[in-house]
Amino acid sequence: MMITSGGGVSVEGHVGVFVFAFLHISLCVLLRPQIGDHKFSAHRIVLAASIPYFHAMFTNDMMECKQDEIVMQGMDPSALEALINFAYNGHLAIDQQNVQSLLMGASFLQLQSIKDACCTFLQERLHPKNCLGVRQFAETMMCAVLYDAANSFVHQHFVEVSVSEEFLGLPLEDVLELVSRDELNVTSEEQVFEAALAWVRYDREQRGPCLPELLSNIRLPLCRPQFLSDRVQQEDLVRCCHKCRDLVDEAKDYHLMPERRPHLPAFRTRPRCCTSIAGLIYAVGGLNSAGDSLNVVEVFDPLANRWEKCHPMTTARSRVGVAVVNGLLYAIGGYDGQLRLSTVEVYNPETDTWARAGSMNSKRSAMGTVVLDGQIYVCGGYDGNSSLNSVETYSPETDKWTVVTPMSSSRSAAGVTVFEGRIYVSGGHDGLQIFNSVEHYNHHTATWHPAAGMLNKRCRHGAASLGSKMFVCGGYDGSGFLSSAEVYSAVADQWCLIVPMLTRRSRVSLVASCGRLYAVGGYDGQSNLSSVEMYDPETDCWTFMAPMACHEGGVGGIPPREVGTSRQGAGEPRCGSRALGPPSACCPAPSESRAPRCTAWAGASTSQLVPAAAVVTRTGLSKPSSPALAPCQPGRRPPSDRQPQGPRLGSGCGWERRTLREF
Repeated sequence: MMITSGGGVSVEGHVGVFVFAFLHISLCVLLRPQIGDHKFSAHRIVLAASIPYFHAMFTNDMMECKQDEIVMQGMDPSALEALINFAYNGHLAIDQQNVQSLLMGASFLQLQSIKDACCTFLQERLHPKNCLGVRQFAETMMCAVLYDAANSFVHQHFVEVSVSEEFLGLPLEDVLELVSRDELNVTSEEQVFEAALAWVRYDREQRGPCLPELLSNIRLPLCRPQFLSDRVQQEDLVRCCHKCRDLVDEAKDYHLMPERRPHLPAFRTRPRCCTSIAGLIYAVGGLNSAGDSLNVVEVFDPLANRWEKCHPMTTARSRVGVAVVNGLLYAIGGYDGQLRLSTVEVYNPETDTWARAGSMNSKRSAMGTVVLDGQIYVCGGYDGNSSLNSVETYSPETDKWTVVTPMSSSRSAAGVTVFEGRIYVSGGHDGLQIFNSVEHYNHHTATWHPAAGMLNKRCRHGAASLGSKMFVCGGYDGSGFLSSAEVYSAVADQWCLIVPMLTRRSRVSLVASCGRLYAVGGYDGQSNLSSVEMYDPETDCWTFMAPMACHEGGVGGIPPREVGTSRQGAGEPRCGSRALGPPSACCPAPSESRAPRCTAWAGASTSQLVPAAAVVTRTGLSKPSSPALAPCQPGRRPPSDRQPQGPRLGSGCGWERRTLREF
């Protein structure tokens, strides 16, 4: 099979050549479509050799094998003619006018290569105006790959899809299924409300009674209070419905009485996250091999598998906390080569500039940084004298930091991530010992609670949440540098080992993007690492990606879900009837529908010897314009299979004297 790069697709077969030697002894048959007066003559032996449907018919003594004329039920005449010609010359042209009928005919005749080519043709031309029709068609034809692609496209481009005629014509059950999906790519829950309201207004008389059921599947508590009061509450369809008013009151209570939030249905307060959108990973700050703090920033594109250099920070920072809120990147605290920092600077990717923000109450480096409900949290770290158990939260609206409930243990170089709506802190050290303990913070009640400990004690490790699981990998256990990885289930409150990384990595960042995990940089006990490897949960395998270009060494990670706010979405915004519609509207050129992208950020933290980064993903962050670096080659696995040994606690090797400085 061959697919051309032009407006159509050509499929070439490998059968039909050898059969011509037998044509003089072949018997002909007339194929007549059920619709119309068309009749097509063909040789039985050619049809049997080229098309599985006829091979089964003519070689199994079926009734049709002796008939001079066979009626083809449900076959489009033009598609049947094209497929008969394909049996003779092995060539078929697919275009916007015939793709639907050809796919149906190929499915009927069991021509899998033609069916796959048609699916590829449709997949490459998905558009907000046709994706729902393509999804329905794929489901009817049992084309699983095309269905999944169209379904993912609907989620990625939900805002644009919601204003299409196809969306407005959907039945209630399909709309309910859509608005309840976690994977919708929206910048705020308000867009989902507007989409549902537009669907109801399209046929107000018939659909008005459906509004309470729709609103119960929309996460109204995640809307802004102003939107709830000025838009939702004032909508006449809402005001005249008692059930709708109750749902609005529930959402308003979420903002007015935070102590009641744990009693709300969990799905209504869970931010949406479109995991099918690949993020951009930014590595920020760090240290070079000489121990100097860096202000360097570079960005990794997982799809292109390459790094590019970006605008540097105004201050050199290593072991820095990084978070993204409202499309802005915050570089928090860290170490400038002389002092621990409390200062904060913020990056605007639209203008490619850095500016100052409010400073923390405490100086700290090697802390964990996450975002939850639009607030930045920093946990623990090192202030130049000791490890910390203090926690601070930052409000972008007031530009001020507030001290909240401290952790139960002082922790530096711990793994911190948001999982199931809670802040989880794993491992780390207090200058005397390395922990395997885990605790999580309920920001509604401002309390910390213990969780099941990791199987291995570790500090300087990566932590990230992906789907319904939390992962940790790498780190240092006091005697060696680790490649092992663990996964945690909140339901079982239990950790399990998964396949280890290809490289031992301490000071590593673990980043979740597009349903995969990325382990960035680190230190293997012998050398600093610029390499990156990717974990695919479906295959349970790690694969090397392009190494960093401007950094080497350890990084600390923050996954996409941790940057969700009460107006959460992930990524930038990624036809007329249930049928495919006219080609001009439903099958635009591939360039008219570009794949959406969101952004992951990496900021340095954790290592005195090497750069380190934290990584996040957030809607509205765009990739700044910058000269591209040369494409990077994937890293290689170290040839040594022995476990590199680090200095032990109390071994007299000086670990105690340099522990706090090292982190």
